[in-house]
Amino acid sequence: MVTADRRTRRRLAAWMLVLAIILSSFVVRLVDIQVVRAEQLAQESEARRSIPITIYGARGDIVDSRGVVLADSVFRYDITVSPRFVAKALEGEAVGEATTTVADHLAAIAAIVEGDSAAMLADITAQLAADPDDDHAYLARGVTPEQFEQVRDLEIPWVYWERIPARTYPNGQIAGNLVGFLGTDGPQTGLEYRLNECLEATNGEATYERGADGVRLPGTTVVARDAIDGGTLRLTIDSDVQWFAQQAIAEQATAIGAEWATAVVVRVDNGHIIAAADWPTVDPNNVDGTAVENLGSRVFTWPYEPGSTIKSATFAALFDSGAATVADQIIAPRRYDTIAGFQIGDAWDHGDLRYTAAGVLMNSSNTGTAVLSERLSLAQRHDYLTAFGFGTETAVDFLGEEPGFVGEADAVDGHTAVTQMFGQGMTATSAQIASLYQTLANDGVRAPLTLVTGCEHSDGTVTDVPSTEGVRVVSESAARDVVNTLENVVTQGFLSRQLSIPGYRVAAKTGTAEVSENGEYGNERIVSVAGMAPADDPQFVVVVTYGKPDTMKTSAAAAPTFRSIMTQVLKTFRVAPSTVSAPSIPLTW
Repeated sequence: MVTADRRTRRRLAAWMLVLAIILSSFVVRLVDIQVVRAEQLAQESEARRSIPITIYGARGDIVDSRGVVLADSVFRYDITVSPRFVAKALEGEAVGEATTTVADHLAAIAAIVEGDSAAMLADITAQLAADPDDDHAYLARGVTPEQFEQVRDLEIPWVYWERIPARTYPNGQIAGNLVGFLGTDGPQTGLEYRLNECLEATNGEATYERGADGVRLPGTTVVARDAIDGGTLRLTIDSDVQWFAQQAIAEQATAIGAEWATAVVVRVDNGHIIAAADWPTVDPNNVDGTAVENLGSRVFTWPYEPGSTIKSATFAALFDSGAATVADQIIAPRRYDTIAGFQIGDAWDHGDLRYTAAGVLMNSSNTGTAVLSERLSLAQRHDYLTAFGFGTETAVDFLGEEPGFVGEADAVDGHTAVTQMFGQGMTATSAQIASLYQTLANDGVRAPLTLVTGCEHSDGTVTDVPSTEGVRVVSESAARDVVNTLENVVTQGFLSRQLSIPGYRVAAKTGTAEVSENGEYGNERIVSVAGMAPADDPQFVVVVTYGKPDTMKTSAAAAPTFRSIMTQVLKTFRVAPSTVSAPSIPLTW
């Protein structure tokens, strides 16, 4: 009979035997891993390794005032291979293990991405010759999502892909001069460059595991840092008005043989730029088709001698300072002799003319303007011009923007001190001219010109919000006297039929400026019309300028374009027609 002690000893022995067997198996397994199969497992571990990848964020959109997309990001795909795994596939072919050859795979890919399979294989072979362990080569770059899906569905083990953002401009040339574009090295010009900090995305990081056969292992992707998309840049531009303005100046510039043209539309109450059109301009989708000098925006970057459109600033200064009133009576002589010994004349020959101050401005007399401007000191002339924004970049601060030129009071010569009061001997950009007329239309308060209202980030914050604080330049009465006088240009001037818009009171000023080349004025001209409507309650300012036209070398060339753009603006924004008549102002005595 077996005693209890003997049964206990037997059970204990059995358990010790089992434990010994288990420990022995672990030892055998450990020896197998660390000694027998060490090299093989090390190779497999190297093959099944973590592969770092970049998670690309999307660059922010650029949109107009109504949310119409002017620049956006879409995703494209780079199709890549691991040359060393291609080499393994080629080795498999050599021993009859492969059912589909590398050449067959490359031919299938080439058919999808419109590539050359022979060139693909040659590139891979060349990379392998240079580095047998090479792990990355491109088969195709920037393919569409549809092409990528077709390549992915081929399920080729040694083919991989990288998702990358690409920039598109769905409206082409519309505001292309403002938006700018991206190149291979990033943003190149325009708002894309100027506000890159707003638009730029922050990329993320991730890793995935790849097996010994080169296949990406499902479920192994680990995201270390998420990508952050760029902000949305909102503009004041109305893309419909911008398109209309671009078409209008392009058509007329071609008809009159101009070298360049600009058109600016500004909302009076807040200085928002509704359109800033250039001709020629750039299509950001086809930058190579545009000459270098046309890649930016002349509206901001090309100062020119503007001519008589500046007279509105001169007369606002005269009225504001008390140096003159609209009814002041003067003689506008046939010629005016400046202190420097030069003579100033008008665009037409005449004897002495009995004009009121309003008549001088309405008829755009240079000699009459010279007579009246002498009532202002040199310091006053300089200070009023600069107060209107001439000689300083606008608040837009556009990339490459130029300030133009106004002669300093203590340095300007006696001739230029007079001529700059009617737009010669000083320079301004189309944007600055638009700002002048916005100020007059806004009862003498200059609102900062605005092109961007802000940058909206993914976290809800808004940056790059512009200042809205206006600056009074002249009194309300002085501004109103100028506007009332400019109505007479439309109602009684020689371009009345070309400038009038039925149902609306319009105030406008023409300008025909000589172009200085090599220090002398020649036959080239820059012609402009600047104005506002409705004149009784101005809502919008339009400025149209043509540079060096061949056929029509007077402001008559710009008048039809001014009218068509202003008419379109009034319709687009449903501006109510005028309800009262223009005031009567004496022009002669």
